[in-house]
Amino acid sequence: MQSIALQITAGALAVLTAGFAWVMYTSGGPLRSEAATHAAYRLRHILFLAALVAGAAIAAATLFPWPHDAHASAITRKIDVKARQWAWELSGQQAAVGDVVEFTLTTSDVSHGFGLYDPDNRLVAQMQVMPGFTNKVRHQFDRPGKYQILCMEYCGLAHHAMVAHIDVAVTGAAASK
Repeated sequence: MQSIALQITAGALAVLTAGFAWVMYTSGGPLRSEAATHAAYRLRHILFLAALVAGAAIAAATLFPWPHDAHASAITRKIDVKARQWAWELSGQQAAVGDVVEFTLTTSDVSHGFGLYDPDNRLVAQMQVMPGFTNKVRHQFDRPGKYQILCMEYCGLAHHAMVAHIDVAVTGAAASK
């Protein structure tokens, strides 16, 4: 799904750029003198090209690397997460420092928000969990501790009790660093 969004965005940017380029090369209008007209159009073309280059650079810098594919080839652990009113069911609750964990998220009742918080209660990963969809989010654990999973979307009376934990420990190669 993310690659489709990337292709649509890139296509829309290409069409927009082509439209601006067409306007730049086909527009014209009378000015006071031929010299003033030539200078004005030259300046306008330079400014327009600078805006196009800046826009393309900003788009490229913010779209690549595509953030949802981060760590795709380095997944070391997978955890299936089933959300339901008012609990998380995890296929595993252990990870090691350095692990790239892919969380596969599903629910069959109402929408939930998967929020992964580090030991300092800072949000480090999030994903919407909706009935009928399977979503995935990846996170690389960079330090040990108890990571908390909270529901980020109100899902009913006991929403506040929807909490789970992932224990991250220093093991193996991570311990020798």
